[in-house]
Amino acid sequence: MLLVSIGGGSGIKKPTTTSTTVRARASSTLSPAWRGNGKPVTLAFGGDVHFEAVLASRLSNDPTTALDGTVSNLMSGSQVSMANFDSALTNGTCPAPQAKTYVWYAPPTAITAFRSASLSLVSEANSHGEDCGIAGLQMAIAAADAAKFPVVGVGATAVQAYAPYRATINGQRISILAATALFDPGLQAQWTATTSQPGVASALDQNALIAAVQAARKTSDTVIVYLNWGTETKTCPNSEQGPLAAALVKAGADIVIGSGAHVQQGTGYLGQALVDYGLGNLAFYDSAPPETLSGTLVVTATGRHVDSFVWRPALITDGLPQPLTGANAASAISRWAGLRSCTDLSATPAKSTATIKTQTVVAAANAPSTPTTGHSTTTAHATTTAHATTTAHATTTAHATTTAHATTTVKGHG
Repeated sequence: MLLVSIGGGSGIKKPTTTSTTVRARASSTLSPAWRGNGKPVTLAFGGDVHFEAVLASRLSNDPTTALDGTVSNLMSGSQVSMANFDSALTNGTCPAPQAKTYVWYAPPTAITAFRSASLSLVSEANSHGEDCGIAGLQMAIAAADAAKFPVVGVGATAVQAYAPYRATINGQRISILAATALFDPGLQAQWTATTSQPGVASALDQNALIAAVQAARKTSDTVIVYLNWGTETKTCPNSEQGPLAAALVKAGADIVIGSGAHVQQGTGYLGQALVDYGLGNLAFYDSAPPETLSGTLVVTATGRHVDSFVWRPALITDGLPQPLTGANAASAISRWAGLRSCTDLSATPAKSTATIKTQTVVAAANAPSTPTTGHSTTTAHATTTAHATTTAHATTTAHATTTAHATTTVKGHG
């Protein structure tokens, strides 16, 4: 299900003011009612992953077991799965360490770890993707190409950085774009990909990101945007996240996923679209909550229609997420559910405000949205129960508008 908030085309006449909304036919990918060929696809999303401290040792010892079986378990049942690789990917060296507090990098064996953990792709559009400078970024691009493993959100040019991962699953055309709104002081210009400069896809260049989403919308059944954003340790979205999510939804995004705060933030509907403001950490060196509160979001979509979504809670121990069961899982889901209370999201989908104009004209997508009604409460939503086990998690259960939102807060990670 895709959701797009829009202002709609408006015409002004004297002395009265009228407004019109132009909507696409259901036979078009621009229509919020578009379901492609009618077959569902299940996707799983995890938050931040790096290979520092205990995880560096695990990667060095055996890349195939570096992420153990726990990440794979949390992604089970999905046909596409991804996470945010919060690190530079190099040849094992750091040719140009950046002037920042935290400089993280990992060797190409990280790709082996991702594949062994059943990840389909990762994003490097984040505040660590270019920690080792342009030379390090070029190593990442070369390593990904050599391994034929999708790394999105970075590229030798802006066109490549904003280019989506594309896959056809069950006959449905899936596109996933990635971008970051987080940069260390003084690094935004030199990290942002341009026509002549390698770099990351910047969400701060909102027009470029919107244009990329609109382009993907035309030829995709389901469009997902994975963002690195938010304020560290804050479980509520900041003042920039909501407007950006609204613009991306108006541009044609069906699902907007976030990471970067290192804590979980609220999840729910923005019109018809599903938005998760923050997944928290997936595999990370933190050793205490709230940074260790972890999990994955599993979403089943049929074209632009979000059929269901569910949170699979976990707790990070020795760097790895351990799926929770029983009362511990129920408590984690309840916490997660309450996070929606400080967002602009709702527990159930609303009427789409998408129009042809907002999905084809950048300025229209950027126009302020009309506030949505019915913001969620902190009450938990019943259908998030049976995801407590550490075994395979069925993707056929109905959780449509009933997810929960976990509470988490994190310390600084740069």
